[in-house]
Amino acid sequence: MSVFAQDLDLRYAWVCNPGSSWLADANTGSSDSDILSEAAANRSTAMKREVLARGHAMRYEMSLVQGNQTRWYDICVDVDRDDSGTPCGIIGTSSDITDQKRREETLKTLLRELSHRSKNLLAIIQSLASQTARHSLTVPEFLVRFRGRIQSLSYSQDIVTDADWRGADLESLVTTQVERYAPDGMDQIDFRPVDAYLSPTASLHVGLALHELAVNAASYGSLSVPGGTVAIQARVERQDGEAVLVIIWQERGGPRVRPERDARFGTSTLERIVPNAVGGEARLEYLPEGIRYTLTIPEAQFELTQPQSRP
Repeated sequence: MSVFAQDLDLRYAWVCNPGSSWLADANTGSSDSDILSEAAANRSTAMKREVLARGHAMRYEMSLVQGNQTRWYDICVDVDRDDSGTPCGIIGTSSDITDQKRREETLKTLLRELSHRSKNLLAIIQSLASQTARHSLTVPEFLVRFRGRIQSLSYSQDIVTDADWRGADLESLVTTQVERYAPDGMDQIDFRPVDAYLSPTASLHVGLALHELAVNAASYGSLSVPGGTVAIQARVERQDGEAVLVIIWQERGGPRVRPERDARFGTSTLERIVPNAVGGEARLEYLPEGIRYTLTIPEAQFELTQPQSRP
């Protein structure tokens, strides 16, 4: 904190502890116009003249560019009076509040980001509710399917939050979304991952896709019978000059798949919602040996955690 005094003409009488603040160049007899930019000097002078006119203390903030950064100061000024109580100038203090301002700006940024993500999450939930209701025959069926999808979102969101909103690693997503639907756990899952982090948006939607596939496999597919397995392969390829993450889900050893589609199976989630959300492409195939699902995710939605050779 710096302390200063000015006479009735607003010329500095003395300055205590100026340090490297805006008062560092304030010499006896100088004014704000000598040490501040024109805009800052005009504002500061106007505030001090108002204090002299009203006889009451005032407080204001001032931002100044010093070197290559902007610094903020909290300035309090009051009337300085002599022993008889007659105004003889201005007495004031200046405190550097740059760190406080930076914390406030960081908090505002975080709140804006939280609001944005909350709106995105609500939009996802609204879409899920609509799609689930459209393909549910009864209210109990809707509730079971909708609760499962919301729970899937919750699991993925936990991973994203634990990673400080960086996203989610693919291995954690697979383990969280698939393992609980396999009677023998990950022993039934042949998972060949890459060390990739998905963006928060991709994490939520890929988690949903894995949930839909796992639920269907546990109800009708390879995870519904002893000896059935699921192979999940992830690899980075180059398509049209861009790196993409390709995730392939392949069921084997389950009941023979019928070529006709079950409208209640989350085909809209897998074929439209998920690829549209990540800006990628998806293909769902009903092969005789089991469901095959291929999801392509563009480079903007993931990052590799370990250097790899260029695909």
